[in-house]
Amino acid sequence: MDKVKKPVLTEKTIRLLEKKQYSFDVDLKSNKTEVKHWIEKFFNVEVRAMNSHRPPGKKKYAGSIVTHSVRYKRMIITLKPGYSIPLFPNE
Repeated sequence: MDKVKKPVLTEKTIRLLEKKQYSFDVDLKSNKTEVKHWIEKFFNVEVRAMNSHRPPGKKKYAGSIVTHSVRYKRMIITLKPGYSIPLFPNE
């Protein structure tokens, strides 16, 4: 499971758990089809929809030039009804 790096647990993503939406940081070069395949295979669930975005990275300064480092892509995965991913032990 080298394409999916880790689940993301923030205040917003915890609110999204009520809607059966899970957030994962994934490899920058992976696409939605690959991630969908990995999630369905690893967690034994069915994916309804996927959204992706690249969060802004940290600023790096090289003299007067400012660049941003983006090392990951974030996927928000919506599951079909009746499926869930156990992120917490008591879930």
